[in-house]
Amino acid sequence: MTGLPLLTLLIAVPLVAGVIALFVSAHAARWIALAATLIDLALGILAWTAFDPAGPQWQFVEHVGLGGSIAWALGIDGIALMLIMLSVFLMPICIGASWTAIDKRVPEYMSAFLLMEALMIGVFTAQDLFLFYIFFEGGLIPMYLIIGIWGGAERIKASDKFFLYTLLGSVLMLIAMLYMVLEAGTASIPELMAYDFAPNVQQWLWLAFFASFAVKMPMWPVHTWLPDAHVQAPTAGSVILAGVLLKMGGYGFIRFSVPMFPEGSAQFVPLVFILSGIAVVYTSLVALVQRDMKKLIAYSSVAHMAFVTFGLFAFNRQGIEGALIVMLSHGLVSGALFLCVGVIYDRLHTREIDRYGGLSNNMPGYALLFMLFTMASVGLPGTSGFVGEFLALVGTYKVSSWAAVVATTGIILGAAYMLWLYWRIAFGTSRNADAAAMPDLSPREWWLLAPIAACVLWMGVYPESFMAPMRADVGRLLERVERATPEGDAHLTAGKAKPAEHAPEHGAEAAH
Repeated sequence: MTGLPLLTLLIAVPLVAGVIALFVSAHAARWIALAATLIDLALGILAWTAFDPAGPQWQFVEHVGLGGSIAWALGIDGIALMLIMLSVFLMPICIGASWTAIDKRVPEYMSAFLLMEALMIGVFTAQDLFLFYIFFEGGLIPMYLIIGIWGGAERIKASDKFFLYTLLGSVLMLIAMLYMVLEAGTASIPELMAYDFAPNVQQWLWLAFFASFAVKMPMWPVHTWLPDAHVQAPTAGSVILAGVLLKMGGYGFIRFSVPMFPEGSAQFVPLVFILSGIAVVYTSLVALVQRDMKKLIAYSSVAHMAFVTFGLFAFNRQGIEGALIVMLSHGLVSGALFLCVGVIYDRLHTREIDRYGGLSNNMPGYALLFMLFTMASVGLPGTSGFVGEFLALVGTYKVSSWAAVVATTGIILGAAYMLWLYWRIAFGTSRNADAAAMPDLSPREWWLLAPIAACVLWMGVYPESFMAPMRADVGRLLERVERATPEGDAHLTAGKAKPAEHAPEHGAEAAH
């Protein structure tokens, strides 16, 4: 691996392929996009196998000065590695899901997705503050086009809402970044993670970053752009939006808010817990009354991402490890659920739940996989959903029993709306002759859903595979946070957990 610019290659391959795809036929564009995403998947697997969990925090580091304070600075830790793996794993599936569903302006569509992949990987690899911002904001452009050009009837309204919400939230973050560079004299993210800003300044910097990351996750009450975006986006757009783009908010909290502003983070834990608690209960109740399958799953995403903020701001090992597993699990499960919606939408061209029923009779393969992903969303033991939510709840309970009770209420409501959705879709009698005549999964659809199903079970049975690369980074994050931990029992009033020495070293193993 010596001398191989692996991270640059991960960004360059889809970027170059995206440019080429613009100038070829629709058929060629599909194959170019599939080949580029599979090459990136292979490079991601290479990075995973070469990554040393016992090695230095930052690996595969690249640094080239670009003039001024901006540098092409790349490097990853275990947390970034897992999110990159999630991205490169889902992208070939998104291309496959669009193979026949997208039949207009195919070269431009494939190019937009390849550009999206390059920018997503850039977010997780950037080690320069301004380079991160360019990648972070640049990802708005291809997703805006994907929703606005290939979306549903109200695609323009949804894409405008998505763009404005996320852009306005990031303006405050840019102002905070400029202050940080002037104050610390560097734009290097690793150096800023170790820099101690004044506690009174940290409050304002934390709020500025929170304005961006809260919209991106999204947290209540700035979540309203998400259901509209999901409903109007094409299937693959919903997969990548829920699977990866929402994780950028959680990644931002882990990379910036908590390590750079530990005192500020400690002061705002009650705020985060209150907003997360409202999100879990409110969006779950809203999901219960939805008639559109996509909108129901979109609201469930808001509820599930609240477990991420609960776990992260518990400031203990179980909570943070649980939040990370929830992010990875939700990326797989929500992406699979949107693919399941896309499968039957392609056949009947409606997402109305009442138009279906009894699909287990004529689509048993589909009903089987849909059931697995439903159970993973509910948090059934043996699936990926259980491990993360269990650890996040344990970490939250150590800080606030009331917060844990509210989060548990969200799990109960989640079981209610997901099982009711599955019952109305798969069981009972067919309410529509067209639905009863739909064929089961095609070989292409099996190839799209089966790999996700395998990963969901793998993560549920042996989460250590995914947790091992991130464990050392969780420890470093806890060491940084402990500086802001009040002494004695004051952590109860500040919303903080006690220092991590009482937590087991292997949080993911506690799930078993």
